[in-house]
Amino acid sequence: MRDLLPSAVAVAVAEPDDWTGHLYATEAAGLGDRAVTRRRRDFTAGRVCARRAMTLLGLPPVAVPAAADRSPIWPPGTVGTITHTLDYCAAAVARSSEVRSVGMDAEQHKELSPGVRRMICLPEEVERCERLPSGISWPAVVFSAKETVYKIWHPLVGTWLDFHDAFVELDPEGGTFTARIASARLDAAPVGDPPARISGRFVVEASLVRTAAALLPP
Repeated sequence: MRDLLPSAVAVAVAEPDDWTGHLYATEAAGLGDRAVTRRRRDFTAGRVCARRAMTLLGLPPVAVPAAADRSPIWPPGTVGTITHTLDYCAAAVARSSEVRSVGMDAEQHKELSPGVRRMICLPEEVERCERLPSGISWPAVVFSAKETVYKIWHPLVGTWLDFHDAFVELDPEGGTFTARIASARLDAAPVGDPPARISGRFVVEASLVRTAAALLPP
């Protein structure tokens, strides 16, 4: 993810030992006793990466507990994001004085079923994906971009976004995406100045789609 985010954001990608690393007590409490093995591994790697990213910023590696909605609670003065998929996990952290919000997502690069495509993509997004170069699952890129957009939106606004609440345009040549938030969501936002437009970058590899974006202060 380092290749997709500005230099103000510190990024750590999981190494083999991180999946079974150490959790602080407040972190483990958010995981619960009934977590299945994969959930435990993903959660652990995410927290270990988050603390390593903090050290890259020159900050102490403190706990990142989970909120009631399972989103990470970042230490005061920072913003951050975590993503994990099969055999891949990464965390990013930035100082809130330099970055307003950061989001990233990793997904398996595979074709999506028609039902999943309809759930994720607006009809115009589907049409645009069908016109893009072959050999890439463009709906999977849209899916990942919308996950990144949500991770930008939620810490700032405190509300959910449905997949159809954002319209994503992809630029295959530039490896960038732009998301426009539906006006109804903007009007209903409980905070002032919600982000109406979020731009980010993406990379499609053989087995992985990665997207990321950082919203900078005005």
